[in-house]
Amino acid sequence: MKGLNVLAAFLGGAAVGAALGILFAPEKGEDTRSKIAEALRKRGIRLNRNEMDDLVDEIASEIKNETAE
Repeated sequence: MKGLNVLAAFLGGAAVGAALGILFAPEKGEDTRSKIAEALRKRGIRLNRNEMDDLVDEIASEIKNETAE
């Protein structure tokens, strides 16, 4: 059980790290959002522009909350 928690924490950290890397990359926001949308589409997840904006805002909020702790 403990090993599963460690694995879940590692995978969660990797996902947040990847999201941060993409969000803070030196590219235009529109290009970055397009790349994120394409990556999600390849996995069968389709989001419209508003849903993508909400997802980015949610990720940014989570990051701010984690750094504040």
